[in-house]
Amino acid sequence: MALVPFSYNTRSLFVRRSATLLTVLGIGATVAVLSSVLALKQGFEKLFVERGREDVVVILRKGATDEGSSGISREQAQTIIKSSPEIAEDAAGIPLAAMESYLGVRRFKEDGGETNVPVRGVQSASFAIHGESLEIVEGRRFEPGSDEVVVGAKLTGRIRDCNVGDVIVFNTTPFRVVGVFEDHGPYASEVWGDVERMSQALERPFYSRVVCRLKDGFSTEDFAARLDVDVQTPTQAMTERAYLSSLTGTLTTVLQGLGVILAVIMGIASIFTATNTMLAALAARTPEIGILLSIGFRPTAIFVSFLFEAALLGLLGGIVGCLLTIPINGVETGTTNYQTFTEVAFAFRVTPDVLMTAVLFSLVLGVAGGAWPAWRASRMTPTLAMRRG
Repeated sequence: MALVPFSYNTRSLFVRRSATLLTVLGIGATVAVLSSVLALKQGFEKLFVERGREDVVVILRKGATDEGSSGISREQAQTIIKSSPEIAEDAAGIPLAAMESYLGVRRFKEDGGETNVPVRGVQSASFAIHGESLEIVEGRRFEPGSDEVVVGAKLTGRIRDCNVGDVIVFNTTPFRVVGVFEDHGPYASEVWGDVERMSQALERPFYSRVVCRLKDGFSTEDFAARLDVDVQTPTQAMTERAYLSSLTGTLTTVLQGLGVILAVIMGIASIFTATNTMLAALAARTPEIGILLSIGFRPTAIFVSFLFEAALLGLLGGIVGCLLTIPINGVETGTTNYQTFTEVAFAFRVTPDVLMTAVLFSLVLGVAGGAWPAWRASRMTPTLAMRRG
């Protein structure tokens, strides 16, 4: 079967450039909105999933879904650290394990409004456990046992009293900010202080979790299985990556749902725009269709030709949408993690997967909008088509 030359369709789009531009911009706007939501989702997932470490183990109360709902007594935490041969040690023979507390505290934003900021009480070993992924970029670390804190770099400029030298008050206890730290994961949106002082200030007489590193040759699965059946310390253990990944479910679902809703609503409008454009092309080119049919082109070739033209419209719209989305790559934003009800800052991430999904979606919009006009064009007879001209 001979196909209509594709150059015929490209010339047609150029001749009707006003209608073509309108359709391309409509599809491009739809694609840009969808890809922006996908980029937001990718940025959030990268922050939690890709930045989580496999060599760090998180221990929570059995049945707890996150640190906010977990509680481990001092005795249990000390027992786990001192009686677990799986936990690695530093050069001085001290276990690479730390007891930490966690709570979302209401704070004021620099630009107005309030949000829950994660406040974490840590021990000196916490810095050693996270190692090179956490770096003090301004000031210094807090002194153990003091009313000093360090803040994540993503809080400075966004949350009040989070610059070096500021005083930040939790309940009635003032803490002085002595440093700013950078981290590739969600810790960059937290405030860190001495665990004992934070427990007193926040009135949390227990620990939220224990973090540690395991010795070479010991697996997290075996360690978790032993703790699971331990009568004295009934807790659950998982890698930091697995734990952080578990915190993404709710917000990821929300973003996916938002993307689907926007894609459907705006997609329907884009389909109608593409359909109107192709119907206008069909009305203007009816005599041409009659000539193509009379010189031997089959109805199927006419259908494929019009469908290709509609797909080309969608592809151009997809390219425009991607060009509109690329500039937001790396732009910082913040939102509430509905799993912990605390705010986390992260960046839009426009990945090849996001762009590919956007282009495929634009092709679907173009083909869906051109299917009906293409079918009508293929059903014409040569004599009637030329008579209408």
